[in-house]
Amino acid sequence: MRRPLAVLALMLSALVPAATVRRAAAAPPEPDGYRQEDFRSPTPATLRGAQTVTTPEAERLWRAGAAFVDVLPRPPRPTTLPPGTIWRDAPHDSIPHAHWLPNTGFGALAPQTEAYFRSGLAAATEGRLDTPIVLFCQRNCWMSWNAAKRALALGYRHVHWYPDGTDGWGEAGLPVERLSPAAP
Repeated sequence: MRRPLAVLALMLSALVPAATVRRAAAAPPEPDGYRQEDFRSPTPATLRGAQTVTTPEAERLWRAGAAFVDVLPRPPRPTTLPPGTIWRDAPHDSIPHAHWLPNTGFGALAPQTEAYFRSGLAAATEGRLDTPIVLFCQRNCWMSWNAAKRALALGYRHVHWYPDGTDGWGEAGLPVERLSPAAP
């Protein structure tokens, strides 16, 4: 009796990467709404209505021409800088050809930020709700989870959430390029 169970376990382990199994076991449950705080903490293993993708799956989607949307926040100018001090944003390297829509992954968005997100998704998908779209940030970042949930609420039908984001992409040795925020 033990041998068939061991064979079954071996077959199943070949189908599901060990990292995915560990992530699912340690992941918090999906909240009903958007995450409102502690954005840099472990995320759920899934997002209802979206397909959660691994780095190899994200790479396949990227090579197939899916729209990629990076929602990493943009650090604000420090309020403690003396007047007249020159402020330069930190460079942001991301997945090539991604649309960077900073600050659109928070739990609650100002109307202007929500409009920016909506128009940014429309630009990334050429206004087509059936275009495959991949939303990402960094590993353990709720910003991409919130943004993917928001894309679903806007009617996008092929939403992919890439929870490892630029961390997983870089660790796989895949190319990156310097991005600037998408124009409003």
